[in-house]
Amino acid sequence: MEPQNLVSQLYSRAQTSMPPAPAEPKEAVAGPDFAEIARGIVDDLRRNEAVAQAGLAGRAEPQSVVMALASTELAIETAVTLRDRVVEAYQEILRMPV
Repeated sequence: MEPQNLVSQLYSRAQTSMPPAPAEPKEAVAGPDFAEIARGIVDDLRRNEAVAQAGLAGRAEPQSVVMALASTELAIETAVTLRDRVVEAYQEILRMPV
């Protein structure tokens, strides 16, 4: 048997035994992108910092300062979670075989 004939036979067998190509993905669900989320976190932190500074100067009510601190804690936890997910995705890409 000729090598080219063998190769073509193996190729045709591989083609017929392969599963069909996956269908095109449907429309992705639209949501905020990473830049919008990061911008929102930074804006929240800046607003909360201004409220905390006003509270230290005596120009803001204690309740608003406590709410700003709680909001700051939530924004930082969100930022840390995002960072962890990005690092995890990057590590997953590095583990992929080439």
